[in-house]
Amino acid sequence: MPREEPAFKLKNANLPLFVLHIVTDDPELLRVQLEKRVRQNPGLLSDAPVVIGLSGLAESGRTVDFSTLIGLLREQGMCPAGALGGTPEQRAAAVAAGLGLFPDTPPRPAPRAGTAPAADAPDDGQSPGAPAAPTDHTPPPVLDGLPGDGAEPSIPPASWADPVEPTGIAEPARTSLIIDKPVRTGQRIYAEGADLVVLAVVNPGAELIADGDIHVYAPLRGRALAGARGNRSARIFAQCMEAELVTIAGYFQVFENGIPDEARGKPAQAYLDGERMVLKPLAPMRA
Repeated sequence: MPREEPAFKLKNANLPLFVLHIVTDDPELLRVQLEKRVRQNPGLLSDAPVVIGLSGLAESGRTVDFSTLIGLLREQGMCPAGALGGTPEQRAAAVAAGLGLFPDTPPRPAPRAGTAPAADAPDDGQSPGAPAAPTDHTPPPVLDGLPGDGAEPSIPPASWADPVEPTGIAEPARTSLIIDKPVRTGQRIYAEGADLVVLAVVNPGAELIADGDIHVYAPLRGRALAGARGNRSARIFAQCMEAELVTIAGYFQVFENGIPDEARGKPAQAYLDGERMVLKPLAPMRA
């Protein structure tokens, strides 16, 4: 008998996801603040898979109207993908509403000695890229625009099969993926186990993902996510920094008011200083 060809393949996937940590069961309050957030960042969450974090409601034991919540997210262009944390009852309600369940993400390990950037790196004037990672008993951070406003959350990498736990250890990339054509709006490029080098413009709405560093020798106007598998020493370099969002090992910075003047439209790099995102212009070459 002829050998049957497989109809599918099941593989691990290390995908950056937004986590919307809910800390209120008031649907009208959520609606107002979600609309505000989307107006501040048009297109940032459009068609984006979003995980609903329930840890902020776990201790209260309050019920969650998932039908209303899912409707709110879809009204704003998001795609609810599943639930994270919460009580057994809340998780059961999420499943009943058609959501998947994500395993709780362990706390991020502290960076190894010698891997943090120099202490004299100048402040970029922006809010921290992410707050300290929560412990098992600490509610996670919330998205700006919800109660507890003021800090951006981390985006924990997620896997669909066997989870890949971030190690926090700087692992050298095996090779480099080189892209020599413009990256179009809506296009996503992932350099698995490698650095990503782009030699042409990255348009708004495009997304670059790399397990190692990201180098863009042209204007970077889309999103850049380096250290996707937890490499906190990864960096993002751009010849012309105009990014919508930069992320390193799950810690990210959204530029709601535009990129700071000292780096906007200039050669710049982004890196982590502990758990704080730093955006710093590159020193000009001397004649």
